Amino acid sequence: MRELPDGGYEVGALTTYADLIANTTLDWVREAVELIGDVQVRNRGTVGGSIAHADPAAEYPAVALAMDAEMEAISARGTRRIPAAAFFRDFWTTDLEPDELLASVRFPVWNGRCGFSVREFARRHGDFAVAGAVVAVELTGDDRIERCTISLFGLGSTPRRAPEAERAVQGHKADFSSDELGRLATSELTDVPSDVHGSARYRARVGAAMVKRAWDEAIAEACRA
Repeated sequence: MRELPDGGYEVGALTTYADLIANTTLDWVREAVELIGDVQVRNRGTVGGSIAHADPAAEYPAVALAMDAEMEAISARGTRRIPAAAFFRDFWTTDLEPDELLASVRFPVWNGRCGFSVREFARRHGDFAVAGAVVAVELTGDDRIERCTISLFGLGSTPRRAPEAERAVQGHKADFSSDELGRLATSELTDVPSDVHGSARYRARVGAAMVKRAWDEAIAEACRA
């Protein structure tokens, strides 16, 4: 992981979770890693592996989406950068061409009065999430929402942003109802899966609860900044 001239961070695709958490003080990096698997998985699993695999219930694709990360792909034809919003196409499907490899992921870093949280519900710690949410917020000096991003995972064929919910909080005070935000964020979903872990309705309700928890934690962190 290296710092970029613009203040962001570049993470090599082969960076393991253990290396990532050992070489950063960024809370949002550590918080996401601590939800992933167990010690063995974090010692061998890589950030690039998770993002290129594009499991819709995985944490780091949702983190990349919420943070507006860019993926750097390389091939014999050259290099290109793919915004996270265009990278995840379908179940385990990305925008990478057959001859391309994921080389690195570039994460911008928010400055100022910012807060970040990742919340998920899984049957056991380390399992893929039944549903989860990533929330990032930035506050103005008078505790209004300067910007907010919300991504959901485990609730569709890819991680999803919640643009209606993001717009709803823009300019509002930090005490915006987290219950209402959870409802708004999940109201936009149209293809929530039903499987042995839960019905679509159940997953959506869990997703709304995860948005509520992540929002409350992100706001609390931003207010302390």
